[in-house]
Formats: sequence, structure tokens, C-alpha cells
Amino acid sequence: MTAAADGQGQRHRLPATRRAQLVNLVEQRGEATVIELVDAVGVSADTIRRDLDDLARRGLLTRTHGGATHRPLARADQPFDRRMQEHHEGKQLIGATAAALLTDGQTLLINGGTTTLAVARCLHHLRDLTVVTNNLRLPAEIDTGSLRELYLLGGHCRFSPLVTIGPVEFPGTEGHGSHAVTADVAIIGVGGISAGVGLSTTNLHEARMMREMIDAAQRVLVVADASKFGRDTFVQIAPLDLVGTVVTDRPPPPVPRPPTNVIGTRGNRC
Repeated sequence: MTAAADGQGQRHRLPATRRAQLVNLVEQRGEATVIELVDAVGVSADTIRRDLDDLARRGLLTRTHGGATHRPLARADQPFDRRMQEHHEGKQLIGATAAALLTDGQTLLINGGTTTLAVARCLHHLRDLTVVTNNLRLPAEIDTGSLRELYLLGGHCRFSPLVTIGPVEFPGTEGHGSHAVTADVAIIGVGGISAGVGLSTTNLHEARMMREMIDAAQRVLVVADASKFGRDTFVQIAPLDLVGTVVTDRPPPPVPRPPTNVIGTRGNRC
């Protein structure tokens, strides 16, 4: 193939594919200038700058003067109230879309986080739900008219993310051991989603609990705004092949083995 033909192929590459390549290049190098990326990808500097701006808004890299750097692994939780304000509109859309995929009478496992809380707020059209959660904010936010039962999982409290951390089970009575939880759907919010790591989060013990929720459910529904794609946080929760559906506010970059379904919000409101 000639250099001219190769350049023409680069120019006709789909924007999503080109941006995924940019993320990979910056990740491999640690940092890259616009000129270096122009040489590597074969499009104009203006196109590269627009792509980098878009990727930075989605949290997939960090924009710098003249280029970009790889976004480092997230290892610490931000305060809950701050996270409530981040990507607020997208989380509202995700909540309504995810809630529309559920039906009356189901048992739901819902983990902590602001995006799963957005789902809980949109369950008011459903009835006879059994909800099991470690999300300390959820009992005050959910419409009680949609509930048959609400259970809060025990364990120690993490005050910054407002969750309990412990086994996904309930203690037995009169020395008869514990009772395992099973559910129709696990609704899981995560810190990152990537082709290599899969689902990840910032806390080891919470990752174990989230994996137990996934294993206890017949169906897994991951809710994540677009900033979580291509991002690896501290510890893996589960590989992508355990995910049934991802609900997100914007299309993710291409991955080699995507989940079964990726559902966009399309302006839904609850």
C-alpha cells in the first residue's frame, strides 16, 4: 500500500474508531503532542484537537497545552455530593432508561453510587419490587409505593461513598447460619469500563461485594455515563462477558468484545 493510499484510509476512518486509536496511543506513550498524533493517525491538526477535546470531556484522557496525557488510575473516592453534580443530566437519562427495562415484581440488587441512585429514583412506575442494597442514600430516595420489601445489607460503613461493605447475605436466626441472596437483576454502577480490565472500581472490598451481587443475579445491568469508558480504576470487579446490558448516555468507543447490549438513553425522562 502506498503512503497516499494509507493516508486516504486514515481520513475515511470512522470518528469513533479514530478516537479509540488516539486513546490507545496516548495510553501507550503516557503523553503525546498534537503533531505526534497527526503523524500517527494521518488527519489534520484541527481534527486531532477536536477529538482530544471530546475525549477529555468524556474523561478518557487529560487535555494539555499542545497535546494530551493518559488519565491516571483513579484510586480514591470523591465526596458523594460532588459526584452527584458530575454528569448530572446524563445520570438522569440513564436512570430513566434503566428503570424502563425492569418489570413489576422483580427482586433487584442495587449497589452504591450516584448513577444507581438515579435508577432508584425512576422506579416509581413499578410495583411489588424487592430491593436489596448497600446504598445508604437509596432508602430515603426511592418511592415506597413501588416496594414490596427493601433490605439494607449489613457491614461496615464507608462514609465518603455512603455504602455498607459486607457479604451479600443476611444473618440467620437462632444459630442457623446465613441466608444467601438471589435476584432477578443486579443494577451495578462502576468506576470504569475497559476492554482489558472489564468493570472496575476504587475499593477492593467494595469490588468483592459488587462481584457477589453480579454472581447472585440472573441478569446484570450496568449503568455508567460515558466518562467511565476506557477507564481502569484500582481493582477489577468482573470481566465484560458477565455483563448483559450497559445503559449509558453516549455511545462508548469500540471494544473488541462488547457486552451483549449497549443501550443509549435517547432523551428518556422518568
